[in-house]
Amino acid sequence: MSKIVVFGAGGRAGRRTVAEAVARGHQVTAVVRDPARYEGPAGDEVTLVAGDVTRADSVAAVAAGHDAAISAAARLDVPAEEFYVGAAHALLDGLAQAGVGRLVVVGIGTLLETAPGVRVMDAPGFPAEARDFSLGHAAELDVLRAADTGIDWLMVTPPPTLLDDEAARTGRYRAGGEQVLPGGEEAGLLSYADLAVALVDEIENPKHHRTQVAVAP
Repeated sequence: MSKIVVFGAGGRAGRRTVAEAVARGHQVTAVVRDPARYEGPAGDEVTLVAGDVTRADSVAAVAAGHDAAISAAARLDVPAEEFYVGAAHALLDGLAQAGVGRLVVVGIGTLLETAPGVRVMDAPGFPAEARDFSLGHAAELDVLRAADTGIDWLMVTPPPTLLDDEAARTGRYRAGGEQVLPGGEEAGLLSYADLAVALVDEIENPKHHRTQVAVAP
């Protein structure tokens, strides 16, 4: 059993991640901006706290005493680059202060490559509003890659499609490099439940380190 702190625990990926970790016997601290609005898993295995993933002091305070961290945090009410860059710096600094050595972050599929050096978001006609959000994640990844840190970080990136919010957990997924994994429509959509499986797997049995890894059904 480990103690895992989950940032963004109130979102679709975050709620599934809390549930997956608890189901495997871990103790989870669920970090949200407003605990009164939390609708995720509860019980003796879950400690619900307020925290700000963009402040290193807040990250350090809620992460103290934990073995690993997962960030599924997102904000749509502030510029994406401001939020994700701030979160990356705060997570690296705060987790280091707290002595937490493993960080797994949820990425976005538009960062994946369709050809060497060509990301999904670089395609002609890619929507400007979606590109701005994607650039925020890209800047976050740049911060992680450039950091002189002892944190063993990983960005787990789902396909550049909608994720299935209703599908049940299968426990199956494929993992690859930084390219869109082949499979197409016949593979179906990756569910949030199986994304959570991939995230917790990388806490229990880390296979990828200091990189971005694509996951798909």
